[in-house]
Amino acid sequence: MKDNNCPYCAGGDNLAKFGIKICDLGVSQLVLFKEQSHLGRCIVAYKDHVNEIVDISDDERNAFFADVNRAAKAIHAAFNPDKVNYGAYSDTLCHLHMHLVPKYKDGYEWGGVFAMNPQEKFLSDAEYDEIIAKIKANL
Repeated sequence: MKDNNCPYCAGGDNLAKFGIKICDLGVSQLVLFKEQSHLGRCIVAYKDHVNEIVDISDDERNAFFADVNRAAKAIHAAFNPDKVNYGAYSDTLCHLHMHLVPKYKDGYEWGGVFAMNPQEKFLSDAEYDEIIAKIKANL
């Protein structure tokens, strides 16, 4: 099931407002978050338009978390963060997705909760392409 009003379902310009699709994973898509205060921050969005993790079967849930794990491993390999924080907030964008937020000791927001979209660091197309290439090389 898809929802044409949802940026994860519709893609294109809707998704481009905040992210760049990197690739499809097993049951998800991997999206680079354009705001890069945390180098390598990505989103894993479930393939179908579901609101809650309880709306999918155990097998689908396990496959979703396998995708999250695969993306996290790629982020760790590509950028060597000290920790990856995981956030699944969807009060207003009701599509099952998880933010993967690499954090670096003594870096931006270390020791605290990450901001959903601090609107502080945006990159050039070439810089986004370089980040995406590093992630893809480690998937």
